[in-house]
Amino acid sequence: MLINQVCVLGGSGFVGSAIVHKLSAAGYAVKVLSRQRERAKHLTLLPNVQVAECNVLSDAELSMHMQSCDAVINLIGILHESKQFSFDAMHRELPARVATLCKKLGIKRLLHMSALQTSAEAPSAYLRSKAAGEAAVMAHAANLHVTIFQPSIVFGRGDSFLNLLATIVKIMPVVALAKPDAKFQPIWVEDVAEAFVNSLENVETYGKTYQLGGPRVYTLRELVEFVIFVLGKKRKIVGLNDTLSYWQAYAMEKMPIKLMTRDNVHSMEIDSVCQGPLAPELGLKPAAIEAIVPEYLANDTPRAAYERFRSMAGR
Repeated sequence: MLINQVCVLGGSGFVGSAIVHKLSAAGYAVKVLSRQRERAKHLTLLPNVQVAECNVLSDAELSMHMQSCDAVINLIGILHESKQFSFDAMHRELPARVATLCKKLGIKRLLHMSALQTSAEAPSAYLRSKAAGEAAVMAHAANLHVTIFQPSIVFGRGDSFLNLLATIVKIMPVVALAKPDAKFQPIWVEDVAEAFVNSLENVETYGKTYQLGGPRVYTLRELVEFVIFVLGKKRKIVGLNDTLSYWQAYAMEKMPIKLMTRDNVHSMEIDSVCQGPLAPELGLKPAAIEAIVPEYLANDTPRAAYERFRSMAGR
């Protein structure tokens, strides 16, 4: 199956930008669909990359932009619901519509971003809606070559997880931590991007779902401790029990910018950990956070962060 042009939904975001860079470097023509072209201006200088404004809730607009493409990558997702966007609309209805349009337009390749631990019985609406989206996409597997990716938390320069933890550590002398024992298997954004690009024309990945995680599992407390170390701060961590975690999230829901919701807490009731090693056909050797994060998270220089690691190692 020969693929020349790839349409990327959500290509201007954190993960999407990394994927678009790798697609461009690999020689593909890339069409990035974005609600606001301004949000994707950092991609416009890349070779063979076209940015188009598109309302993804409109089948007519989606069809117009997808029709010239050989493959579609759907990365659109939300962590928090709003009056404008619901989990069901973005995680179930949109993937179903994209898959239907692929079939209608004769597009044979579809890559879809989901999340670890999705299930119709999951404790959070986020994970349940992601599971519904996977089912909607796989329902078209007879007509489409579908591949689904389920990453744990994704880290890298500009991420919304470790950078948020860093902001909290910088301003709070005591970190009140919801669900401190929740487990994650962080994966570098460049490794996620490589998994997508490597699988694009790999027939071994057709019809499969892949869990994506880094080389090590961490509790949330361990991740905060790591951030504290990288920043060179002295902070006390107070782990909250389930009841206090719930009420902390409830209070944060009322803030103008939602840092955490009760649904996020419910998501952390299930460890975001892979069930096994990465599939060999993805061609990945994932990087550890210790090798990547100090370069972009430290509030001084990479050299200073390096010296702190040498000190810890007794060198």
